[in-house]
Amino acid sequence: KKNEMQRTELNKDKTGVFTGLYAINPVSKEKIPVWVGDYVLTTYGTGAIMAVPGHDERDYEFAIKYDLPIKKVVDGDGADLSISAYCDNGIAVNSDFINGLKTEDAKKTMIKHLKDNKLGSLKINYKLKNWLISRQRYWGTPIPIVYDPDGKAHPIPEEYLPWELPNDVEYKPKGTSPLGTSQELIDRTEKIFGKGWKPEIDTMDTFVCSSWYYLRYLYPKSNKKAFDSSLSNKWMPVDLYIGGAEHATMHLLYARFITKALRDMKYLNFNEPFKKLYHQGTITKDGAKMSKSKGNTVSPDDFIDKYGSDVFRCYLMFMGPYDEGGDWNDRGITGISKFLNKMHSIVKIEDGDSNKKDSKIIHKTLKSVTEDLDSFKFNTAISRMMEMSNSLISSNTLSEDSKDIIIKMISPFSPHLGEELWRTVQGREGSVFNAKWPEYDESLAADSEVEIGIQINGKLRGSILIEKNLDKDSVLSMSKNIENVQKYLTEGVLIKEIYVPGKIVNFVIKQ
Repeated sequence: KKNEMQRTELNKDKTGVFTGLYAINPVSKEKIPVWVGDYVLTTYGTGAIMAVPGHDERDYEFAIKYDLPIKKVVDGDGADLSISAYCDNGIAVNSDFINGLKTEDAKKTMIKHLKDNKLGSLKINYKLKNWLISRQRYWGTPIPIVYDPDGKAHPIPEEYLPWELPNDVEYKPKGTSPLGTSQELIDRTEKIFGKGWKPEIDTMDTFVCSSWYYLRYLYPKSNKKAFDSSLSNKWMPVDLYIGGAEHATMHLLYARFITKALRDMKYLNFNEPFKKLYHQGTITKDGAKMSKSKGNTVSPDDFIDKYGSDVFRCYLMFMGPYDEGGDWNDRGITGISKFLNKMHSIVKIEDGDSNKKDSKIIHKTLKSVTEDLDSFKFNTAISRMMEMSNSLISSNTLSEDSKDIIIKMISPFSPHLGEELWRTVQGREGSVFNAKWPEYDESLAADSEVEIGIQINGKLRGSILIEKNLDKDSVLSMSKNIENVQKYLTEGVLIKEIYVPGKIVNFVIKQ
């Protein structure tokens, strides 16, 4: 009498009864007692399983409760059946001709034995279940089914498609789908099919409607067909899909299903709609997900009116990692506004040559921003550009090339500012987004200097900034000249000098 949810609940006490019957194991010829258990599903395999209590947690609990024998047939690290079931792969034991084989090899050998002896064969069971796509609401595609006077369902012939939503629908709850209130839909059905015929009044789930939308993007204006196969096969599948985790079991599942169906029908030549999936995080308010029902939504309009959309956009990206989201507060938005104003001022610095220090920080920042964009680390990319702006704001001159790089870097984050700087300040033709993304100079982007710590008897007493490839003698000499280090060296006898290249110097002294 238990439903499937109750049967699969791992924490529930498992119950069963011995039938008094035995089955013969077709391989070993042993007599196996037949039990009825409440945790075995009729939809799994044939509904009857060979329990292996030593290597399945549910079988193990059932066997412990009813004092059934627990036989080890897989051995491995930590396989102590007196404590719990061993459910990992291992080596077959107590298993006749598959003894000593690894789990995967044992499976293959057993399947071959069953097949050779006509005892069984390999079969894949899919866990697909009936798919309920109907909804009792107005906003959705009407299901193109009508019912004859005897109640038998019939598909609407293609000549009457698309089967459109009626307009005379009441939305007040009446215990029926909204389409059930439409006289227009009833009249349309009877006019086409005859008196007494009735339309289906449920609509399809809107997820079904949106499952092929990505194909429509390439062919948006046609009224004759949904999409163009030649365009779809040329440009698809989509390289990257960004969406919330809540779509994973609805929208994405439907999109994959419909894509594979269209593939089988020869409309598409690819198997998956999206090559890569990335889940963005959720922005919360006071620790709770924003929703109108909770009254905790934040309208961007006030912030956009005050600061502009670029500032608001950058602030959202700066709040935290893109895949984690964060809790909303507006305390730091003024900092973003000052940063973008500073970037505007930097691009208006007098034209001239960029000194080596400025060129170095621009190319180091470009390298970081390029890598961060590829991995969706928008917050750290903005942080890097903030550091760059603090350094460049005091520069006397910057080259046009340096300014172009700066504008291209900021544009994906602040598109309106980027366009203004590109066209108005720099006087460039066309959109900055049609320009090529800049390439950083590896020699400028690389760190040529490194900070190393100076220890006395293992305790940090100072640090120095050195060229990466500086020789050992020079590093030791520079380290000894640090005032705080000198003080400790004069208090004892130096007996050992240790230098770990690019990391640390340690002077061992004896008091």
